[in-house]
Amino acid sequence: MKKLILLVFALFLAVLANAQDKKEVVFRTEPDIHCESCVNKIKSNIRFEKGVKAINPDLNTKLVTVQYDSEKTNVEKLQKAFKKIGYEATVVEQKNREAVSDNNDGQNPSKEK
Repeated sequence: MKKLILLVFALFLAVLANAQDKKEVVFRTEPDIHCESCVNKIKSNIRFEKGVKAINPDLNTKLVTVQYDSEKTNVEKLQKAFKKIGYEATVVEQKNREAVSDNNDGQNPSKEK
């Protein structure tokens, strides 16, 4: 019984250690993203910024959704990253995704936890 309690406690601690303060921000870029080349340029550059967990440029809406760890980066740093690759990024929407585990596969980034 003691082993089971210790195991449950250890699993609980592991989940807490993986929990992060994830946030999501939606940007509109200037110039607008208008082709697959723009999408690829944004994806391949912004994804390497510290703290970025997921990035989704949408060619139809011309918006870029970024999920990030707020302990490692912030909106201003992300905007500077966009500026480095030739885009001005203005915030359209921000969402908190507090205490979301890394076990979230990010398949549906628009849903709040």
